[in-house]
Amino acid sequence: MLTDRNQTFDLIIRGGTVVNQSGTGRADVGVRDGNIAAIGDLAHASAGEVVDATGLHVLPGVIDSQVHFREPGPTYKENLETGSRGAVLGGVTGVFEMPNTNPTTSTASMLQDKLDRAAGRGPDHDGMHCNHAFYVGGTHANADHLGELEVLPGCCGVKVFMGASTGDLLIADDDGLRRVLNSINRRASFHSEDEDRMASRRHLAREGDWTSHTDVRDKQSAVISTERLIRMAREANKRIHVLHISTAEEVPILAANKDLVTCEILPNHLSIYGPEAYEQLEGRVQQNPPIRDYENAQGLWEGVRQGVFDVLGTDHAPHTLEEKSRPYPASPSGMPGVQTMVPLMLDWVSKGAITLERFVDMTSHGVQRVWGLVGKGRLAVGYDADITIVDLKAVRTIRDADQANRSGWTPYDGRDVTGWATHTIIDGRVVMQEDEIVLAHSGKPYRFAECYPGR
Repeated sequence: MLTDRNQTFDLIIRGGTVVNQSGTGRADVGVRDGNIAAIGDLAHASAGEVVDATGLHVLPGVIDSQVHFREPGPTYKENLETGSRGAVLGGVTGVFEMPNTNPTTSTASMLQDKLDRAAGRGPDHDGMHCNHAFYVGGTHANADHLGELEVLPGCCGVKVFMGASTGDLLIADDDGLRRVLNSINRRASFHSEDEDRMASRRHLAREGDWTSHTDVRDKQSAVISTERLIRMAREANKRIHVLHISTAEEVPILAANKDLVTCEILPNHLSIYGPEAYEQLEGRVQQNPPIRDYENAQGLWEGVRQGVFDVLGTDHAPHTLEEKSRPYPASPSGMPGVQTMVPLMLDWVSKGAITLERFVDMTSHGVQRVWGLVGKGRLAVGYDADITIVDLKAVRTIRDADQANRSGWTPYDGRDVTGWATHTIIDGRVVMQEDEIVLAHSGKPYRFAECYPGR
């Protein structure tokens, strides 16, 4: 760490405990021109703005690598402005947004449309508050051209729905998957559930009984699909990322293939347990892949502790409470999560289930490694100053009333947590401070090393 008594910075974060690649220790952070310029003892340095982080922990900016912000499409549930508002209020500095909008993000023009909306270009587009990138959805129509689409500016890669989707974005057949894998060069992300098996089990859905969701979408639906996906990826020699792992049985399969496969875990699959949650919260906890039982969650936690999971994402996907109250299976799958990820996981840190360093690895360092983010994901000199500051001792209650998502709720309403984000800093500017947005519409597109010309 550096010591400098003479420099001047735009911003100094003073007196906090820094958590980064060097470990955890007391240090100041100096920011200049949007970049981290110094880490160390800056007691005698000056700055235009100083954040007092005494008693707080200073982390690399948290990134949520799976959200659904619904725009364009059913924006009465969520949109880019409100979704990103929730992100920064929750301490999240950036998101990767999914392609199953209406119309789908499956062409260059629709990717550009989302980037324009995120930048606030055009009427009725307010712009996003956090940094962002967008997935291109794999379809049978574009499967042979994904290698061109995946390197467009602002694209974090290709997303393929092997199950749980309809229309153009569903690619469940072997031929379609081979075409996708043959076309891509970057790591592609997959929703891995076996469509044929789930279709054969739909008759197991019991009207009004959400506990039957795990009968329709059983563990084998996920295991069979993930085994098949890995086998096909290995045949094509292509890198893959498997989203929202929900079964303990998949953990050893993924662990045996880490040379090719990265994977994601959700707070929901670690924090909500069936069948009790279905009985108490009904449609509010319906998602794909499903919430499963406590014993299964313990197997997923072991995967976290063993380092099998590379990243933590939320699969933030709001629906209105009216929609969620429809009797199963008419109720839609998906729930909000981007605003509650940091406090939920800090609460697990307070309980000793995960270390703070492992949380940082899964929400910052891991995202940078998996996707090759340029200038992001690390709290280090020379990197962009995307920073999340947290109070590990703050005791708060998560409430529906505080949620920014347009649907206005969270499955964690009433849950007490220990740990809370106090500041969200993006490109060296304080965007959120003490639960208030103080600088709006500050988001910019992420850049990726594999998208540079000549790569």
